[in-house]
Amino acid sequence: PPLIVVKSDGGYMYSTTDLAAVVHRVVEEKADRVLYVTDAGQSLHFTQVFDAARRAGLAPEKTSLEHVPFGLVLGEDGKKFKTRSGDTVRLADLLDEAVRIAKEDVLARQDADANPADSSSAEDVDALAQSVGISAVKYADLSMNRNSNYKFSYKKMLALQGNTAPYMLYAYARIRGIERKALASGVDTSAADLDHPLLLGTAEERSLAMHIARLPEVLDEVEADLLPHKLCDYAFELSGKFNQFYEACPVLKAPSDEVRASRTGLCEVTANALALVLRILGIPTLEKL
Repeated sequence: PPLIVVKSDGGYMYSTTDLAAVVHRVVEEKADRVLYVTDAGQSLHFTQVFDAARRAGLAPEKTSLEHVPFGLVLGEDGKKFKTRSGDTVRLADLLDEAVRIAKEDVLARQDADANPADSSSAEDVDALAQSVGISAVKYADLSMNRNSNYKFSYKKMLALQGNTAPYMLYAYARIRGIERKALASGVDTSAADLDHPLLLGTAEERSLAMHIARLPEVLDEVEADLLPHKLCDYAFELSGKFNQFYEACPVLKAPSDEVRASRTGLCEVTANALALVLRILGIPTLEKL
C-alpha cells in the first residue's frame, strides 16, 4: 500500500507526524540512532516512513532509523491477554496483583522461617513485596525474545527457581550475605585490592571468572541487536555458575588466607556484575531478602 502523508482533504496522518518527528530528531536533537519501539504490527508503517524520509532527504544515511518490534503478551490459555470480562488488562492492575502475590510469598516464607528474629516489619515486607513484584514483571517481559509472543504467568515470573527476577535477586542477596560473613571474620572483600589477586585453581573458579569476563561482549551484542533477553540469559547463567562455584569451593573455610581472599574477591566481582546487569534492566538489587 502507498504511504499517504497528506489526505485529499488536507488532513494529516500518523505518517505525517512521524516524518516531522524524524526531522526534529535529526535537526534539533542531532540523533545518530533513533529507535522506534512498538508492536510488530507496525513494521510495514515504519519501513515506509524510513524509506520516505531517506528519499525526501529528511534523514541522512549516517542517521540510523530502526524499528524495534515486539510480540504480543498472551494469557496462559494462549489467547491475547485480557481480563475475564474481555477488557484490556491495565498495567497498574497487573503490577498490583504481582505485588500482592509477592507479599503473600514473603509472609509465607517468614512463617516457615525457624528464626523469628529474621522476620521483617510490616513496612519492610511491603517494600520488599513492591520491589520483588514489580521487578518480576519487568524481568519476565525482558527475558523473552522481544520478537516472539509469550504467555503471561504470575506463577512462573514470581518463582524462586529458573530465569526469573526473584531468583536473580536471591542470588545477589546470597552473595552479599557471604561477604558480610567474610567481613565479620576479618576477610578483605575488596576485589580491587591488588594485594589479593584472584587465584583460579579449580574448574568452577575458572568457569565463573571466564563468564564474568564475557559481560562487555554481551553488552555490545545487546546494544547492537537490541535483544535484552540476552542480558537476562547472561545473568541466569552467571547465577548458575556462581552456585556451582560456591558448592565446590569453600569461601570462609578455604584452605589458606590467600585462597579465602581470592574467593571472597570472586564473590564481590560476581555481585558487581549481577548488579550491573540488573541495573541496566531497571531492576533494583536488595542486600537482604
